[in-house]
Amino acid sequence: MIDDQAAAAVQLDRPLRAAGEVVARCHLMLPVVIKVPPLLDDGTPFPTLYWLTCPLAVRRIGRLESVGGVKQMERLLESNEELAVAMERRHACYEEERDRLVPSGVRPRPSGGVAGLTRGVKCLHAHYADHAAGGDNPVGGLVAPWVEPLDCAVPCVAGDELDVQRNAAWREPK
Repeated sequence: MIDDQAAAAVQLDRPLRAAGEVVARCHLMLPVVIKVPPLLDDGTPFPTLYWLTCPLAVRRIGRLESVGGVKQMERLLESNEELAVAMERRHACYEEERDRLVPSGVRPRPSGGVAGLTRGVKCLHAHYADHAAGGDNPVGGLVAPWVEPLDCAVPCVAGDELDVQRNAAWREPK
């Protein structure tokens, strides 16, 4: 069995800055989203509670962002009051959820909601990660049909508990 922390580090192609709890998995039982502590191992405040690790989702959302997806979502929030209110509510709930995990008296503290914001959209990856983790994130919900299904035929990582690596056989499904 592959260790979740090792799998997430390989998926992200870098060491984790703090141990994360897997809160969403793909059909191959690999991490899709990890819950990151609000204080990293070195004490740095970290506003992003849910971090997307799945290479397929990261790739697909990257394509959306590269063609103006963030600006399109911002325009949608500006033109749809109901959606804007729902997003502001999610930012506030996200911040409250994260702040409950920060010990009292800790300074500096992470701030903001999804991706450290209190309004609007900064990173579709962060909004989708929040949605995939079960958050009522309207932007993440709008992004989901462009990303899902996460239906890889082979796992993106392979190995055992001692040696986890990118799986050379992994390809993006068509």
